[in-house]
Amino acid sequence: MSESMSVDQKRAGAELDLSNLHPANPKLFGEERILPYFAKMRAEQPIHYCSDSPYGPYWSVSRYADIKATDQDHVNFSSDAIFGGVQIDDGIVGDVNSDFFVKSFITMDAPDHSSQRKAVSKIVAPGSLMNFESLIRERTTKLLDTLPVGETFDWVETVSIELTTMMLATLFDFPFEDRSKLTRWSDVTTAEPGSKIVASQEERVAELMECLMYFKRLKEQRKDGPPAFDLVTMLAQDAATADQPDSNFLGNLLLLIVGGNDTTRNTMSASINAFHQFPEQFAKLRENPDLLNNAISEIIRWQTPLSHMRRTVINDTHIGEQAVKKGDKIVMWYYSGNRDERMFENADSIDITRSNARNNISFGFGVHRCLGMRLAEMQMRVLWQEIMNRWQRIEIVGDVARVESNFINGYESMPVRIVA
Repeated sequence: MSESMSVDQKRAGAELDLSNLHPANPKLFGEERILPYFAKMRAEQPIHYCSDSPYGPYWSVSRYADIKATDQDHVNFSSDAIFGGVQIDDGIVGDVNSDFFVKSFITMDAPDHSSQRKAVSKIVAPGSLMNFESLIRERTTKLLDTLPVGETFDWVETVSIELTTMMLATLFDFPFEDRSKLTRWSDVTTAEPGSKIVASQEERVAELMECLMYFKRLKEQRKDGPPAFDLVTMLAQDAATADQPDSNFLGNLLLLIVGGNDTTRNTMSASINAFHQFPEQFAKLRENPDLLNNAISEIIRWQTPLSHMRRTVINDTHIGEQAVKKGDKIVMWYYSGNRDERMFENADSIDITRSNARNNISFGFGVHRCLGMRLAEMQMRVLWQEIMNRWQRIEIVGDVARVESNFINGYESMPVRIVA
């Protein structure tokens, strides 16, 4: 399957009916059918209303400029968990009146947001990233040297998940032998009840409570210990987060787990897919390795590892010319904004020389801009430097399975073969 729209897909897209469209249907993403709908929405109904869905009624914002304006307007649009947080599915954060309710700094508005974000932000400061690079390279080279050249294997499981999980364990100073728990908790956090990952909300909550208890033990061990450069110690010792309730502690943990895992691992897989679909771009990169940083930005644009972010209207206002009312649910489709032809020419294609690739919307705008974006870019840069030092190319040799999710734009499996 391909993430780029063919001529036939675009022609079919012109016949699509938007009147009863539920663009957040996870099957449209898992089956790679969403892009033609987004294209038609951008052309005809850039602020689209769905009156009936499993998530309730919601507005979809599909154009780059409208998404940017909404994302930066913290006066009229809220991220607060009390209103449902930043995903279309309110059940992800739970109900404030129930036994399960999680609140992280991404699901807070100013001024509460800033102090909690600041508690952990130093881990991705420029000096910190320089210290991480040698470790990332060491692990990447060691893993790549174990791969079976000329044989078929699953890139997602063998490379993307393993590299990102090792990095995540380092960021938390998490027991390395238990690091697979982090991957599982990341998947459970964003899974919808009834999916392949969790059968019910009760099962999802139970697993996340296990996550909370595990990290509470680590926090207790570190709260009075020496200062250390890991996320658990930072949360345990910073004045803004040390005494926060379990709902906030769990919320911040899950935010950092998902942010450090799903986004990077799916971009690693997307890079294989991108260069498989556009081999001339990989040839161009081989001819000019100095294009690697821009190529990474372009792949992040094309892939968009998180398909959407949600806001809730807190004052009657407008998005473009469309009036929206207090309490309305707004879904900003980053995936669509990154394919907006008004911003990116030939947006469905990879162009590693694209002059505005770094203007992609994948990391968001404003106060909630992704905390770990530079770390993710570094991991990608090291990976491709080491790949190009070793092999001619990596081919996809079978069907690629996508995650059935309207939030995580990712891959379940990707059979590949390395050509030496």
